[in-house]
Amino acid sequence: MYVAVKGGERAIDAAHDWLAEERRGDPAIPELSLAQIREQMSLAVNRVMTEGSLYDPDLAALAIKQARGDLIEAIFLIRAYRTTLPRIGHSRPVDTGAMRCDRRISATFKDAPGGQVLGPTFDYTHRLLDFALAAEGEAPLARQAEPGPETVPRILDFLGRDGLIQEEPDGDATPPDLTREPLEFPADRALRLQSLTRSDEGFVLGMAYSSQRGYGRNHPFVGELRIGAVEVMMGIPELGFDVCIGDITLTECETVNQFTGSKTEPAQFTRGYGLVFGQTERKAISMALVDRALRWEELGEENVGAPVQDAEFVLAHGDNIQATGFLEHIKLPHYVDFQSELELVRKMRRGARAAQMQEAAE
Repeated sequence: MYVAVKGGERAIDAAHDWLAEERRGDPAIPELSLAQIREQMSLAVNRVMTEGSLYDPDLAALAIKQARGDLIEAIFLIRAYRTTLPRIGHSRPVDTGAMRCDRRISATFKDAPGGQVLGPTFDYTHRLLDFALAAEGEAPLARQAEPGPETVPRILDFLGRDGLIQEEPDGDATPPDLTREPLEFPADRALRLQSLTRSDEGFVLGMAYSSQRGYGRNHPFVGELRIGAVEVMMGIPELGFDVCIGDITLTECETVNQFTGSKTEPAQFTRGYGLVFGQTERKAISMALVDRALRWEELGEENVGAPVQDAEFVLAHGDNIQATGFLEHIKLPHYVDFQSELELVRKMRRGARAAQMQEAAE
């Protein structure tokens, strides 16, 4: 229960003005443009698009600027804006097998057909501050690699040809839409994957790490990690065929996990899967690990009581917007609630003091 505070509206308006001033910073320094944020902070933009469930680099850049770099606040802004947009149709499922890869690696096969494409990555940097960037000079041009094939085969398909990896069932049924329907349990794999995509990157990373450390017995190989552009196709009823409405950049990860088999299934490998917007490979890999850990029941494995095996625990606590709202609401006025608890504590102390005095008198 909240109580009215005199002058609250004026105070809130003043807080908004002060926030705008703090966001702008020193007016003597040129203001960041959306193009600068979009092009030079692309990994932050990709995260906001992924967890905000809206692929629009310009809007994500605007949200980051408005949020002063607070990515969770920026994700909140994007999700709120997304609810105002009309739904004009549905695209076809994207074909990531036809991805034009900028980066494509495998930890399972050295000589993978199509080759290993390192692409733009921090993996081989020394993690030393580059003070040349402080000089704000022109960046050196990257050496141009020879163009690779337009598309490359899926690496895990080679295991599938020999029956060494579990086949994924065709998803003919339309999955539920988590952006329109609340999350309910038990959640099937399609719903779990949607939730993991929108979940906080740090939380999913922590869950994945816990599974690697033994809380879930999940230490896979990265079968394939690919990043690149895919076409988005949409059926146009008036035309009677599909048309490409644009390209989007995705990161896809498939992990390879051991599976000892069961009474009905032979020993083989199983998969974990992650798919996110942009170049967001840490999130994609983490998502694949958590996805595999959550499949213990359908694979007939033992539940060892690890947090990462508890779908309700993982999915209900991974959404950073819900978590932020519940956490930050406690800083809002709770005067009446606190006064009632304060009076209860005082009453208990008076009762205890009276009992001590009576005991002393006896």
